Amino acid sequence: MTVSWQPSCPIEHLRTRAQMLAAIRRFFEARDVLEVETPLLCPATGTDPQLDFFSSQFNFPPNRPTLFLQTSPEFAMKRLLAAGSGSIYQVCKAFRNGEAGRYHNPEFTILEWYRVGYDLRQLMVEVAELLQQLLQSFSAVLPTKQISYQQLFLDSTGLDPLIFSVEDYRDCAAANSLPEAVELCGDDHALWLDFIFSHRVQQMMDKDTIYLLHGYPAIQSSLARLNVDDSRISERFEVFINGVELGNGFYELADPLEQEARFDKEIAYRLSHGLPAVAKDDAFLQALKFGLPDCSGVAIGLDRLLMIALGSASISDVLAFPVAPFEAKS
Repeated sequence: MTVSWQPSCPIEHLRTRAQMLAAIRRFFEARDVLEVETPLLCPATGTDPQLDFFSSQFNFPPNRPTLFLQTSPEFAMKRLLAAGSGSIYQVCKAFRNGEAGRYHNPEFTILEWYRVGYDLRQLMVEVAELLQQLLQSFSAVLPTKQISYQQLFLDSTGLDPLIFSVEDYRDCAAANSLPEAVELCGDDHALWLDFIFSHRVQQMMDKDTIYLLHGYPAIQSSLARLNVDDSRISERFEVFINGVELGNGFYELADPLEQEARFDKEIAYRLSHGLPAVAKDDAFLQALKFGLPDCSGVAIGLDRLLMIALGSASISDVLAFPVAPFEAKS
C-alpha cells in the first residue's frame, strides 16, 4: 500500500495561517490581554453529552491515572481567572472524538479568550472587530448582524424555540422533508432544536454576513448564566458566517452550586443514554468556590475561519496533515 507523505493543503495556506496567528496576537497585545498556555492532557474533562473525548492511560505508578485530551481549555483557563490572571487568551489544539467531515477534524485549532468585566454584548462587539480585521485581507468587509436565537428560529421555521410541542416539531420536520427527525429526537426538546437548527435555520442565514446569534434556550447552555428577566434564555451567543458555526460565547456562570448541579444533570443523562462516563472536574469547581471574576468568554474555530477566508471546500484544504481527511462525493 502506498502511503502519501505530502501535506493535504498548499504551502501557501500554511503561510496564510501563520499570518492569521500573528494578526491575532497583535490584536490582543494591543488590548493588553495576556496569552497563556494550559495543559491539553488533564485528569478530568467536560460532561457535555454532545461531546465525545479521547482518553489515555498515564503509565506512571502507583495510580496510573486516566488522562483526557481536552475538548476545550475552558476549565483550566477559568482556574487562571480565579487566580487573578485578568483577561487572557490562548491559541491551542482541541480534540473531539467521533467527529469527521467537511467542517470537522478530531484535532483542531481554536482561539479562546476571556474578558474580565465584559458582559455578553461587549464581547460580541470585540468578536466582530477581530473577525473584521482578520477577514479584510481576503475580501470586502463583511456586514455584522446581531439577532436573537428565538427571532431567527421563528423567522426560519415558524416555531418558537422557547415553547416545546412534539406535534408542532413533527409537523415542522414533515414540512421540511426531515422524517428522520421523529425517531432521532423523540420528545427531547434540545435534540429537536439542534436538528432543526442545523438542517433548516443555518441554511436560511444571509451569505457573506457575520451573524452574532444571542439568547440561546437555557436547555442548551451548560456553562452560561441564565437571563435575569427570562430563565428560559441563557446568556450565550454563537458566531456564524455563511451558515458555518465559528464560535461559541458565554457570560460565564460563576455559581459553583449551580455549575455542579448542571454537571450532575449531564452525567446522569450520559449514564441513562449509554454514553461514556465522566467525572466532574473538582479543581474547576474549587476555583469557582474561590471566586470567578465577572467575565465573558468565547472560543473561535480557526480552521473553519481559515476555510472561509480562503474559500476552501473543506477543512482538509487548510490542514497540513488532517487526521480524518475529507473527500467530497463525486
